[in-house]
Amino acid sequence: MTVQEHIAVGALAKPAPIVELYDFRRPTTLAREHSRVLELAFDTFARQWGTQLTASVRVVSQVSSEQVVMQTYDEYASGLPPMTAMVLCSLGSSDAKAVLQLPAAAVLGWITYMLGGTRPRTMDERKFTQIEQALVRKLFDAALEDLRYSFGPLIVTPIAVDGIQYNSQFAQAAATADLMIVASFTVRVGDTTTPATFAIPAEVLIPQLGEANPTSTVANAKDLIAAQLTGVPVDVALRLTPAMVTPSRILGLAVGDVLAIPHPQHRPFEIAVDGQVLARGAAGANGARLACVIVSTSSEEN
Repeated sequence: MTVQEHIAVGALAKPAPIVELYDFRRPTTLAREHSRVLELAFDTFARQWGTQLTASVRVVSQVSSEQVVMQTYDEYASGLPPMTAMVLCSLGSSDAKAVLQLPAAAVLGWITYMLGGTRPRTMDERKFTQIEQALVRKLFDAALEDLRYSFGPLIVTPIAVDGIQYNSQFAQAAATADLMIVASFTVRVGDTTTPATFAIPAEVLIPQLGEANPTSTVANAKDLIAAQLTGVPVDVALRLTPAMVTPSRILGLAVGDVLAIPHPQHRPFEIAVDGQVLARGAAGANGARLACVIVSTSSEEN
């Protein structure tokens, strides 16, 4: 086989590109300003959650927010381990639920600390017993309180622990095509570090994001700029007509010298803003202070 024939065979064996449909009515990416608002909220939640974990398990804990993305629920669930702890959270009257997910083995280690253990042994992924479930509910009820505090007006729907699932493929927290805001965390409790995720339906947060970070259209941009400029303070100067002199004359000035100003005696003073003459006026007084009486404007002179 020649080199040319080998290249031809390789070209024929190249797999066809995968084309994915994109629904522009339901974009799967967050606007930059919305993403920033959510990142700040999840950063606050991570700090609050870390403090709450330290108080609950009595071991120094730290939670770091890593990433905030928008995914469909199917994409989110398919990226989770088959066996994991998924704390489902009800959202008022909504059928969809929020999900706080992390390895069950890590949660069992936290429970060991809560019950007085000093160093939890290595545990396998398994379902929680009834006593463990009660402790887990208490632990995540406090975490949801931190969430509500951190998000403030962004979460207007009541959120509470609804149940715990252990199989990511069967836990139907939302429809497969529903968009979810997914945040990834790194949770460190003692010497153990574990990943965690929190997913909440986008429809619960998106309406409030517009209010938390409003945007304006550009249709009335000229009017908005004019309105803003009218409120900006500027320095106004009442001056004579400037005289043109050489630098040597200025450097040679001494007390008693006379500097001629080319401003006629009968002509009003110039009223200027940043060197631009806008009107003319005559010197006057307003009580004990000097004042200027406007006698003409630049628009009248033109």
